[in-house]
Amino acid sequence: MARTRLGLIVNPIAGIGGRVGLKGSDGAEIQRQALELGAVRRSPDRAIQALRRIEPRDDLEIVTYPGEMGEDAARTCGFAPTVIGCIQPGETTAEDTERAARDMLQLNVALLLFAGGDGTARDITNAVGERLPVLGVPAGVKIHSAVFGASPRSAGDLASRYLEGSVSRLREAEVMDIDEEGVRRGVVSARLYGYLRIPFRRRLLQGLKTPSSPGEEAAMAAIAAHVVTNMEDGWRYVIGPGTTTRAITARLGLSKTLIGVDVVADGRLMAVDVNESQLLDLIDGRRAKIVVTPIGGQGFIFGRGNQQISPAVIEKVGRENIIVVGTTGKIHRLRGRPLRVDTGDPKVDEMLSGYVRVATGYQEQIVYRVSY
Repeated sequence: MARTRLGLIVNPIAGIGGRVGLKGSDGAEIQRQALELGAVRRSPDRAIQALRRIEPRDDLEIVTYPGEMGEDAARTCGFAPTVIGCIQPGETTAEDTERAARDMLQLNVALLLFAGGDGTARDITNAVGERLPVLGVPAGVKIHSAVFGASPRSAGDLASRYLEGSVSRLREAEVMDIDEEGVRRGVVSARLYGYLRIPFRRRLLQGLKTPSSPGEEAAMAAIAAHVVTNMEDGWRYVIGPGTTTRAITARLGLSKTLIGVDVVADGRLMAVDVNESQLLDLIDGRRAKIVVTPIGGQGFIFGRGNQQISPAVIEKVGRENIIVVGTTGKIHRLRGRPLRVDTGDPKVDEMLSGYVRVATGYQEQIVYRVSY
């Protein structure tokens, strides 16, 4: 019987800097800092979430690298993978990812499924370019590229449909090059790095991140006036990343870390650029609200670039105390697609789904759907 081969690569350190507030995972020094801050490797779990959407069957063969680079995840999901190559456990590198992708190209896999972020996507691009169908399981911190499923579950669903033949269309999708050092300084600089060919089913894919449009300053100022007018004494406000949320702190006369999470209470800045652990301490036993804005072009309100606001933080605050803000231009650019959540906790994602009020101006709100 002819067997269909699915290639699997897991970048075990992808996204490790997210909840500890390091804005990325590139480089051995950042990875060391993340682990010292108590970071937990989450990309293997996200790979498992994707693989659980693919039914093990006799005519499907998974080809992967040893241990943490894919073998462990595949075996956890009931597969008996074909393991190739070799790695140094706990010390995998970009070169390992590129070598694994080249090996799978030589083995003529039908689809290469990888768990990682923008950096992993660039490594895959270096190795195979557009010579192989590829799909990303989102496991990074702030993912700008358009080669990823909207969530691990969506990536698994799309991979399964492609392997079964119910999805056959492939399209070129952008891989973006992000300067992580610049991001840590509050300067977001993204350029087109290349393209990968991915299976296409729009509702299962995340879009390319797009910046706010010029001329939206007045709309952001109106949103800021609305939020500040309705702020209550004695509450702690967790302010997520973004230019729209930065307008809120500017209205209060306070500074804001553009790509960090800050905490405001009673008109003053309580904490700057906090991580998950610090957030949990700051809201413990306190009344708190979370203010977030969707990522342009993608619509994520949780799970991209703000992993510090973890499922544990969201559960403590409560769905009713989440404030979503966004300009009408940002909402229109979603073209009817829902707002998205991908927190890493399916129960929290389900709790957040449904409909939410979005503040789009001063005393102006719309009701918009949230999906996971």
